[in-house]
Amino acid sequence: MDLKPYFNARRRELDERFGKRAGDTGWIDSLRGPQTHRGIPFLFGDDAGLDVLALRTGEGPTEISLLPTLATYVLFVHVVTDHQPVRPEGFGEIGPAAHSADGNPLGNRVSTYALRYADDSAADVPVLRRFAIQQKHIVWSASAFGAVPLRGPIVHASTGENFALGRAARTSFINGEARTESGRMDREGENLWLYALPNPHPEKELVGLSLRPEREASLVYAVSTTQLSEHPLRLQGRRKLRMRLPPGVHLNKLGELDVDHRGEQIGMDLGSVISARAVLEYSRTDWLGDKPDVQPVRSNDQIIVEYSAHPDARLYLRSDDGRLHVQDLQSLDAVGNAAGTSLDAVPIEQATRPVKIRIVEKVSGVRVAARLHLHGAHGEYLPPKGHHRKVNTGRFENFAGELANGLNQYAYVDGSCDADLPIGPVYVEISRGFEVRPVRRIVEVTTDTESLTFELDRVLRWREQGWVSSDTHVHFLSPQTALLEGKAEGVNVVNLLAAQWGELFTNVADFDGRTTIGAKDFGGDGEFLVRVGTENRMQVLGHISLLGYEGEIINPLSCAGPNEAAIGDPLEAIMADWAERCRQQGGLVVMPHSPNPQAERAADIVLGLIDAMEMMSFNPLTAQISAFGLADWYRYLNIGYHLPLVAGSDKMDASALLGGSRTYAQLGARDFTYRNWMDAVRSGDTFITVGPLVDMTVEGRRPGSKIAIPPSGGTVSIDWRIESVSVRPTRVELIRNGTVVDEVRCGDLSCNGHLELGVTESCWVAIRVRGSVAGREADIAAHTSAVYVDVGDKPVFATADAVSVLAQIEGSIAYVDTIAPKTDEARHSRLRAVLELAHHRLHHRLHELGASHEHVPIHSVHVDREH
Repeated sequence: MDLKPYFNARRRELDERFGKRAGDTGWIDSLRGPQTHRGIPFLFGDDAGLDVLALRTGEGPTEISLLPTLATYVLFVHVVTDHQPVRPEGFGEIGPAAHSADGNPLGNRVSTYALRYADDSAADVPVLRRFAIQQKHIVWSASAFGAVPLRGPIVHASTGENFALGRAARTSFINGEARTESGRMDREGENLWLYALPNPHPEKELVGLSLRPEREASLVYAVSTTQLSEHPLRLQGRRKLRMRLPPGVHLNKLGELDVDHRGEQIGMDLGSVISARAVLEYSRTDWLGDKPDVQPVRSNDQIIVEYSAHPDARLYLRSDDGRLHVQDLQSLDAVGNAAGTSLDAVPIEQATRPVKIRIVEKVSGVRVAARLHLHGAHGEYLPPKGHHRKVNTGRFENFAGELANGLNQYAYVDGSCDADLPIGPVYVEISRGFEVRPVRRIVEVTTDTESLTFELDRVLRWREQGWVSSDTHVHFLSPQTALLEGKAEGVNVVNLLAAQWGELFTNVADFDGRTTIGAKDFGGDGEFLVRVGTENRMQVLGHISLLGYEGEIINPLSCAGPNEAAIGDPLEAIMADWAERCRQQGGLVVMPHSPNPQAERAADIVLGLIDAMEMMSFNPLTAQISAFGLADWYRYLNIGYHLPLVAGSDKMDASALLGGSRTYAQLGARDFTYRNWMDAVRSGDTFITVGPLVDMTVEGRRPGSKIAIPPSGGTVSIDWRIESVSVRPTRVELIRNGTVVDEVRCGDLSCNGHLELGVTESCWVAIRVRGSVAGREADIAAHTSAVYVDVGDKPVFATADAVSVLAQIEGSIAYVDTIAPKTDEARHSRLRAVLELAHHRLHHRLHELGASHEHVPIHSVHVDREH
């Protein structure tokens, strides 16, 4: 309707009841001329003169003439005067409040809107405050009951997605994670309200409106009519359709169309597009097969559109040349046929069947935590309630107990969850670590399905044989989320590490130097534990993990400048200081993510301050146990430093798999406690794995042991066994001093063997297992710690490896002397003396064994210092 002949006020001259407040953006004043809001066309006043209709108390009605028209609803864009919150009677003085009461009053009769018909009859409709109309400025909870904000819902991309697409985020981090806003402006900002007045006589021609003020003043900005049979502002629940992209419409680098409020690729008039993501095509054969990981193929030309819309809505796609492609949702039938459209689309069965999912242990029936994935017939992810439809994999952006493993998304659940599922086939994957056979099935959901129960079979019994699993390196999760993920991944010990990242500190408040979450002493069952330690870090000298120590947190968490510390933070300590303090406080000292950084780690190992060396993999789907990390470990074994292997995920985001790379430690006769786990690691009887479990003995002695044989040498007997529930071991390699000396092909999930190894000089031996989560031939799937064989009194000592280690120590000294952020001279001398001691010890061994070598010239300990 054109209300220009009836406008009687200027927006910019309204009194204070309709005036601007701090935080108003001028949005209302920008509404000029033809506009479309929530898919409905309106004609607003221009800025040339009067531009709004004011209904003032005490004045008569405004009579508006219309060309005869049929309408089911008349839509008003209007607003009532702002009410200032009224002080409660007798309350006395009122100070600042966390929440105001703007917009809470309700029920007052603001005006009466009368519909005039061609037969001279009329229908009066009362317009009540906060029912059909609301004020301009409101508190966050004061939405209208029968009207909606004129602004429609806003869809946001996450902060990480915006960065990935090369554009700045336009909203806060939390709004990006929420992905949506209602369009209602509260606390700051201004609102107009859209009310659909139902016509009680849609069969009669409408010829006029009579708008009569009652007890409060109000403003009418625009009016429109519709013949939609369904309420034009009432949308249906979430739905999906599968669509082939028309020519000229392309996916972005995320495999999606831009659906946020800045995008012009796709939109909907009477509704909102929630997402438009590439179809994921799964192989049914692979899904029902025995591959350890089944990834879908992402389509380049088909998408799944998720939306909420009116039944009569239309979907629009814009091609690169500006052409619009239209899909009328009402004309879309069950098989995707739609008259008058160029789009190839088919509706997807709605996920509206509520189903209770239970995951239990076979035989006992006990409910157990697990990692759960569900998707529908078109590859659409079906998250349990309380979990994201798209898992955010940005670092430090998602701590919700979820995983994105490649293109597959998972939720961690504590044995029970609720999910809305479609009628028809639902693809299910459930896993619980390396000793439980994973479940991958297709279930048929019917209208009678109320619950689904899945049994998990623990087919390997290594826990009963004294083995406990652990992840030595996890960040950012809350302790309780870490406990849930540990249970679901079958990881008995999760080490959650507080850390500093420049000016950011994480998990520091979770550290108390006392509590082991999940332990019997703290109310748990004692089977799954979380302990908060610290990873203390420096950019150049390196990182060190301090696990399980008691008492006060070991500060500084980082030093010597960015990225690890803040700009200007001096070199207050070196890793040796942190390691000594950790040991004094009863902790376990681990050198993380071998082989990097290559610097002070060498000195600390030479000084005997390190209890274990960690191999790290964020996610075995991408990369498994590092060959470079193992080569670094071999180097130290080759010069006589007997370090156990441990493994961790360094989990910092939802694409990293907690326990994907993990340690198994043999408790022996010890009970399972966190302290006994640390002792088991120190003893050296460990192996690391991404799936296959491996045990080895040499002459009946376990990893971490030493065997002495005569100077003349001899033969040692090596026995090994491997078991796996999913990742198939392909090759077993016997490693001696870092070199493969024998290998055996393994054609099944389990295998075992016996080898005789002739030994003529001192060595160490270990078992390395090849196998891959992702089918890569060269992947390393598991590795034992070493057994040490001494032949006579001549130790293992590889000169080249010793020289390499010595160079790292010399490099550390050079750094401390030259570019390390300045500290006081006394501290500098003390820190340097520790490094010099390590250098002296190793250098002395080189000379003692008659090994020729050269020194790095810069800042050699043999020459005068330059600074």
